[in-house]
Amino acid sequence: MTYPASPRDAATNRVRPDSAQFWAGAVATAVVAALIALVGILICRWTLHIPILAPAGDGAWGNAHTAEYALVAGLVAIIAAGLLYLLVLGTPQPTMFFDWIMGLVTLAAVVYPFSTSAALDQKAATAIVDLVLGIAITSLLTAVAARAIRRPVPPAYADRDGYGPEQGYRPDPGYVPEPRGNQPARQAPGYEPTQPIDEPNGRRSRRY
Repeated sequence: MTYPASPRDAATNRVRPDSAQFWAGAVATAVVAALIALVGILICRWTLHIPILAPAGDGAWGNAHTAEYALVAGLVAIIAAGLLYLLVLGTPQPTMFFDWIMGLVTLAAVVYPFSTSAALDQKAATAIVDLVLGIAITSLLTAVAARAIRRPVPPAYADRDGYGPEQGYRPDPGYVPEPRGNQPARQAPGYEPTQPIDEPNGRRSRRY
């Protein structure tokens, strides 16, 4: 037989992220995202000679749009971390919802450059950088959440159905719990079984 869990038990069994670890990982993810944006722009403009986000005459690092792109990448990582934090607190399977949301956002970021009037190689290069950013932010934040989430520890004296005394409970010496269903009763130390009533004169029958 099962019993509905009380609101107090439901709140106790809810996962709780470690805020310090989670947000430290979120800041580190934002730094990585900004660096990915800078390195992506540098590779496209310097190595591949594709002038993305600025004219070719502005050099390998481009103009102020390069710094804006890196800052936006870091800001997107922080916003994504806040979204994941709320999903962990209020939804079942938070990483599944987060993966779907980030996947759709990444898809929109990849498709958007093709709606501009830039050259095709510039569109493709920007789309590739956006794709790498989306994958990096999603994977890093998912790993951070998996490390920072603290799952509740079941009580030490709970039975196999998941029901039992609250955590920290200690039974009295000699306590023997009542059996449930077809479970055999637990015997206390020093317990001796009673004598069968069908044995004559109080003597136990011997089996040969």
